[in-house]
Amino acid sequence: MNVVTQNLSAPVRLSRPPTTFGARLTGFGAAQPDGLLSGAELGARVGRTADWIEARTGIRELRTLSPDARIIDLALRASTDALASAGIDPATIDLVIGATCSIRTGSPQLSTQVSRVLAPDAATMDINAACAGFCYSLATADSLIRQASARRVLVVAAEHMTGLVDPTDLGTSIIFGDGAGAAVLDAAPDDGFYLGPVAWGSDGASAHLITIPDGEQFMTMAGQQVFRWATTEMQHVALEACRLAGVTPADIDVFVPHQANARIVDALTTQIGLEHATVSRDICTSGNTSAASIPIAINRLINDGHVHSGQIALVLGFGAGLAYAAQVVRLPQ
Repeated sequence: MNVVTQNLSAPVRLSRPPTTFGARLTGFGAAQPDGLLSGAELGARVGRTADWIEARTGIRELRTLSPDARIIDLALRASTDALASAGIDPATIDLVIGATCSIRTGSPQLSTQVSRVLAPDAATMDINAACAGFCYSLATADSLIRQASARRVLVVAAEHMTGLVDPTDLGTSIIFGDGAGAAVLDAAPDDGFYLGPVAWGSDGASAHLITIPDGEQFMTMAGQQVFRWATTEMQHVALEACRLAGVTPADIDVFVPHQANARIVDALTTQIGLEHATVSRDICTSGNTSAASIPIAINRLINDGHVHSGQIALVLGFGAGLAYAAQVVRLPQ
């Protein structure tokens, strides 16, 4: 038998097609369930008033999935709207990234369920970074487009958070809602600003603040500690994303943080210096929809005419893990 030997000390040269492409956002979509819980209804379950809930969370109502509805249908609606907004044929999508922490379908995963209806030939993958999942997915899509592994990517974030919440738990039942949001990213000549580098990480030492204990159905959250963490640490992540993108807070037109709590949104707006910007407060009528909150909020801002194409936006996701991520992005043009 002839054995071919190789000089293992020699450097291995990997071949990759050269690319001068970056990634740009081209469309957004969102879908929310028909079920609606008013502040009064939320409060009645835990012995609080609607005014009490709004003062502490900013929530006046939230959207919930009915027992006979499916979260995958919302994901498909949001994805279809995003593709239509981008003006592209779904068959040209070559990667679908699903972002979720609440859909426990096993296999097929969220991205595969969306892909087999809209883009059957696309590659699929899911990312679970909880409330930071959409931002993690944007960063992943951007990197894959830049290295020429994908050209068009559909990111869909869908969450059935009310399925993880004990209706009698004051700390979670008045906050979390359901919904789906999606975005399309496309390759574009790397000759302008579209998506800045991601500033991300996690605080694993504090991961116990938001958990689903082994063998338990419902999540637990140490709300006051999470509030202090978010209002102490997340401003630094946002400012780092600005630095990486080569901009200052004064250059930001739109601020879309994760919709965790209106008081967190207000605190971060002041800390970062974004009082001049259009700031999303979608939590007031949607609740906290985890990974879906940022795309749902951006889609609402676009549809309501509060922002316009080409503006510079800062997105900031944070939550269980405790994972976080921020990017400066240009809204679809």
